[in-house]
Amino acid sequence: MEAADDKILVERFKGGDQAAFKELVLKYQKKVYLIVYGMLGNHHDAQDKTQEVFLRVFKHLPSFEGTSSFYTWIYRISVNLCIDHYRRRKMRSYEYDDSFKHAPGVVEESVFPVVSSASRETPTGRLLKEELGAKIREAMDKLSPKHRQVLVLRELEGMSYQEIADIVGISIGTVMSRLFHARKQMQRRLAHYLG
Repeated sequence: MEAADDKILVERFKGGDQAAFKELVLKYQKKVYLIVYGMLGNHHDAQDKTQEVFLRVFKHLPSFEGTSSFYTWIYRISVNLCIDHYRRRKMRSYEYDDSFKHAPGVVEESVFPVVSSASRETPTGRLLKEELGAKIREAMDKLSPKHRQVLVLRELEGMSYQEIADIVGISIGTVMSRLFHARKQMQRRLAHYLG
């Protein structure tokens, strides 16, 4: 039903109803901010980039054909703007080999469950959680944009491989490969800290 509601709002906007765009913004601004913040790791940059996402959506919504869902389209815009942000700032100077192919039945490992295990509601637990969060952000900052984006979409947004593939415009196999490499890099960078 959500996709149908989006379609109605898009059609209303195309028909000249500016309030429909405001409804889309209200519906998606938090989700867009979270995905952008997850990729950029900086509140100020995330706010700026979220505004840029909606400016781009406003500009291109009249030509939106609906071949994908509005949700997929706006997430793709968000991810692409974050990648452009990285390229412009030249924050990443290396890439990883994506040639690894997962064998069938490989169990997926998450790099984030340890955060919740460190979050005890004690002063020491909160301090450990903050410290671990900072180490995770630091490790994520060292990932290439393409590895970071799939990790954020999977781990923080909880998207399926198919959803990630649709948003990023890559195959499911490439999603799996990038996730594998991103997780291995995260585990390697956090191994010393986590013991």
